[in-house]
This record gives sequence, structure tokens and C-alpha cells, in this order.
Amino acid sequence: MKIINAVTYNITGPGIEPNKYGSPTTGLETIISRVIGILTIVAFIYFAIQIILAGYAFITSNGDPKNIETSRKRLTEGVLGVTIVILALAISALFAKIAGINNVFDLNSLFSNMGL
Repeated sequence: MKIINAVTYNITGPGIEPNKYGSPTTGLETIISRVIGILTIVAFIYFAIQIILAGYAFITSNGDPKNIETSRKRLTEGVLGVTIVILALAISALFAKIAGINNVFDLNSLFSNMGL
């Protein structure tokens, strides 16, 4: 009987390595953490852009009371949005610290873990 050399292939992809993160719950925590981190960054950028655009609209309103009021409302909503994002980060960091999780705001490890 002749034995032929077997070639092994490594198949990779989502769902192929279920214990890649140690346990299923750890994998779910990692995915949820990444999604929340990305959404937080997107929200902060969105509200910062809204503040800039409201300032530009305020400058170009030429004294029109309707445009000034619209710009003021937009500026207030942008500042409120940034404040809510910052407070949400602070509260989540507090809960993480109480739970014993370290380095919540280490963006370098966050991006390197995401493969970016």
C-alpha cells in the first residue's frame, strides 16, 4: 500500500474559528465593543461637523432673524450632542473602572485589534 503525502489547507473566515477569542461570550463582547467604539467616533465627528456648519451659517446669515435662529438652534444641538457623547464615554469609563476593566480609551490597541 502506497501512502500519498497529504496537503493541509487552513480555512479562515468569520465563524470558522469559534474559539478565536477564548469563548463565545468573549467574542460577542469584542464585537459589541468595536461597534460601540466606531459609533462613538462617528457620532463625535458628526456633531463636530454640525457645530462647524452652524457657525458658518451663523456668519453668513447677514442679520436675517430667521437664519440666525436656525443657526443658533443647530449650534445648540451640536454642542448638546458632543456633550452627550463625552458624558456617555465618561460614564462608561466609570462603569468599566468599577468592573475592573483597564485601558478603556486606548485607541491604539482598539484600532490594532480591528486590523486597521
